[in-house]
Amino acid sequence: MPTPFEISVWKEIDKIPYGETISYKDIAINIGKPNASRAVANACGKNPHPIITPCHRVICSDGSLGGYSAPGGAIEKKKLLKSEGLFF
Repeated sequence: MPTPFEISVWKEIDKIPYGETISYKDIAINIGKPNASRAVANACGKNPHPIITPCHRVICSDGSLGGYSAPGGAIEKKKLLKSEGLFF
């Protein structure tokens, strides 16, 4: 059962437009938990619908990709971002 925090993260991720990214830190700030970047990353990892709720668009503050828990891992995340016109 997802927690209210996880649900708030996933709802915020749903707002990320196609072809854009946002950092785990910015998601944390947007949901009112500015010190919860790691918790945001963990919530991304628990996303039950990783393509529908596009957690592949969430990256690290330093511009690196971070992880991706869907099949294919970080390689798949990179492919998805490239398919949206982003280059990493």
